[in-house]
Amino acid sequence: MTENSIKQIPAHIYSPQGVQVGGISGRFITDKLMLGELIGARELIIRLFIRDFSAKYKQSVLGMLWAVLLPLITVTIFVFINHAGVFNTKNINMPYPLYVLIGTTFFNFFNAGIVACTNSIIQASQMLTKINFPKITLVISAAMQGFVDFAVRIILLMIAFVIFSYKPNYMGLALSLLCLIPYFLFMLGLGFMLALLTGIMRDIMTIVNFGCMGLMMLSPILYPIEQDSLLGKLNRFNPINYFVNFPRDIIMDGKSDLLIGFTIMSVSSLIFFYICWRFFYLAQTKITERV
Repeated sequence: MTENSIKQIPAHIYSPQGVQVGGISGRFITDKLMLGELIGARELIIRLFIRDFSAKYKQSVLGMLWAVLLPLITVTIFVFINHAGVFNTKNINMPYPLYVLIGTTFFNFFNAGIVACTNSIIQASQMLTKINFPKITLVISAAMQGFVDFAVRIILLMIAFVIFSYKPNYMGLALSLLCLIPYFLFMLGLGFMLALLTGIMRDIMTIVNFGCMGLMMLSPILYPIEQDSLLGKLNRFNPINYFVNFPRDIIMDGKSDLLIGFTIMSVSSLIFFYICWRFFYLAQTKITERV
């Protein structure tokens, strides 16, 4: 093969740039490179998402039925606890099983995504050492797994509405799906940071699993919490409180007292996402040294 023929062979080499650029102009150059990397990696993100989705249920006997069985088991357990009088649900304006099902549907969107993001870099450690590609694709494709379980649970929720003869606010139901946008950005930003930390400390994976379980129990997801209580006051600063309860409120009543808090958290999630994305972009060249 001659030198001229080699020059004619098209090649694409990924190389993160702009990391060393400083100052205001450097910041905008880095932002442009970040956006360009994301746009250029969109096809790879989709392919990795399909790969992760197939691998998740490939060796499972029940497959995607777990996405239906798990919420049903959760609802059954807490309906039993409710009948035992462990907590007060008198102020709920809908059947309690529906209340739990909506809450767990929106919370699991966060839970499934954040767990997948945390493990994304470690699970691809062999690929990272052999192939040079945008590491952001691993985290984003992992975060998108939350949409799969959410879609299955929404179908289950629609069936539950029919079974309990409950008519939701359909406009609120449609708007609640738009609420997933800031929710996803918050989860993805947190996923960037946890993916990096897991590369340093494997204990992060265990902490995240237990942390999500504790967060669900301490947040007003499975049962209402008095706003004047200590836990209620703490939940005023809990983003999950707004990202779960605001859409649930508008599904039930078409309105919510959490609108201001949800708006603040939505704007904050956009800023949080940008900061975490930028930090991940600047640190991604060091990832292969840690995994």
